[in-house]
Amino acid sequence: MAASAIEPSAMSFYRWAFAMLILTPFCLPSVIKSRHVIRPYLSKLAFLALLGMVLNQSLGYYAGLTTTASNMSLITSLVPLISIFLSLPLLGKRISALSIVGAVISLAGLTFMLGHGDMTFFLHQPITEGDGLMVIAALSYGAYCVLLKRWKMPITNWQLIYMQGMFAVAMLTPLWLTSDSLLPTESSIPLIMYASIAASILAPWMWVKAIDVIGAESSAMFMNLLPVVAVSLAAILLGEKIESYHLMGGIMVISGVILAQIKTKKAKQEASVLVKA
Repeated sequence: MAASAIEPSAMSFYRWAFAMLILTPFCLPSVIKSRHVIRPYLSKLAFLALLGMVLNQSLGYYAGLTTTASNMSLITSLVPLISIFLSLPLLGKRISALSIVGAVISLAGLTFMLGHGDMTFFLHQPITEGDGLMVIAALSYGAYCVLLKRWKMPITNWQLIYMQGMFAVAMLTPLWLTSDSLLPTESSIPLIMYASIAASILAPWMWVKAIDVIGAESSAMFMNLLPVVAVSLAAILLGEKIESYHLMGGIMVISGVILAQIKTKKAKQEASVLVKA
């Protein structure tokens, strides 16, 4: 919806600018109080902001110009799978046979969907610019998730979000200044408010609370509902036509991701030994 209402450069900037404006009265006093604890981690916070809030989300807004919301959501659903494979070099975790099988199924499903049912379309035509941007965005966010786990920081979740958000605003300002229209359009204001409040503040808060209540692994499984919800909303709100290749490819993508997230009995035993150690 934002693609037809506001430039991606302006949307990316205003999303985090308004979110930080709302969070500042609540988070800034805590950040100032903990500045000595936060200072050693500024470079890591800046890099996380670049991956998760600048590249991931900005590329998503640019992708919206040349691809569908259905394609965007199905490509984004690969993030958990990407995270699993990036955990090998970054966290030293083993990749199970189920993860490899799941990856093959998901990539086959993605190829089926992007090729409109033609599994060999890569051989005779390139993917659209928007789909390519979403693949890069998914890789960026997968790296963000893994590095966030690797770089454990002794700061609160709100301080983490706030500091990354402030870095994101600083990085997005030059991009915003390249916009043809620096001020938000009237039709874009509700979209900016939604992205700033619901997607940038409420969603992270609910995600953190969910992890506290049911654990990280159980929470991660709910990420698989993203394409189901997004494709449904795209059909209702944007009038996007859902084709059979969307359904078939989507089922394959989600099935592969779920399969890759299943821990075998051996993996669970190894994890239990590590916890006890």
